[in-house]
Amino acid sequence: MPELNPQLVEDAIQLLIRLIRTPSFSREEGPTAELIAGFLTAHGAAPQRAGHNVWATSRHFDAAKPTVLLNSHHDTVKPGASWTYDPFGAVLEGDKLTGLGSNDAGASAVSLLATFLHFYEQELPYNLICAITAEEEISGTDGVSSILPLLGKIDLGIVGEPTQMDLAVAEKGLVVLDCVAHGKTGHAARNEGENALYKAVADIEWIRQYQFPEASPLLGPVKMTVTQVQAGSQHNVVPDRCTFVVDVRTNEFYSNEDVVRTVQAHVQSEVTPRSLRLNSSRISPEHPLVQRGVALGRKTFGSVTLSDQALMSFDTVKIGPGDSARSHTPDEYILLSEIRGGIREYVELLDGLVL
Repeated sequence: MPELNPQLVEDAIQLLIRLIRTPSFSREEGPTAELIAGFLTAHGAAPQRAGHNVWATSRHFDAAKPTVLLNSHHDTVKPGASWTYDPFGAVLEGDKLTGLGSNDAGASAVSLLATFLHFYEQELPYNLICAITAEEEISGTDGVSSILPLLGKIDLGIVGEPTQMDLAVAEKGLVVLDCVAHGKTGHAARNEGENALYKAVADIEWIRQYQFPEASPLLGPVKMTVTQVQAGSQHNVVPDRCTFVVDVRTNEFYSNEDVVRTVQAHVQSEVTPRSLRLNSSRISPEHPLVQRGVALGRKTFGSVTLSDQALMSFDTVKIGPGDSARSHTPDEYILLSEIRGGIREYVELLDGLVL
């Protein structure tokens, strides 16, 4: 493997510090997009930008070769009230860098940028595109899905999220169902009306008990959870409407459309999916990238947390420095050693890869 440029690694760490110090909540990522574009330009690449999404293509792009997309996101959630550090302080204590977005997914973003620049001038058996995109935390339509049509055919995606550099070879999908049970109002003191709440309770009980037949060895069963219920306006009126929300985490055996059809066929309530975009994904264990990762000592697993993998129709693997357990938590942090190791391991994963 060619030697890593130590200055490039340190520059990537300094970029992360600047990113942490620049608020980048979803849909408000303009200033961090500028930082990322400036970083690529300073290192000799030619970034392109659409909205708050920034990408660049390897110098020796050849349409006859397969293309690998390196993707992570630069938006963050908003910090909770229980932070004891300044979320935007980028406090460095020895090896530990604390700040909002440091782990999710700033470390992956800067590590992929450094990896891309490491290979930028090289003739590879595949093309590289590095895209650091927006709105991942809200699965927004102006994030990576908005630029995929601009990138041409992609054969493989490496999605940077904190996995301790193990390979997430499958990921659960998500579909949120808005459900409405209908009845008729009546006085609660008399035997009249048609109680929508009781209809909803019957449907909720079916949702609680039902098991989709196919469970995944990597992702387990489809999981349906009722998370919100609302009915009634006053104590003495039978409610004519009850709404409830169902969070459904799908495995690779069922599309979101399959799940919606099954629920609609078994309940009385109206069932409306908010979106069908976020499907489960899985890559073959025989894929060359997976085989290379395993040969390098990386573990494979199925991920229950959602990422921009769900928006990609091509083969993807989710892998990055850091630990998912730190994401969206007070005093989120990354270790500089994790970033340095992440860059090295991304480079090892891609060096000599044949698709």
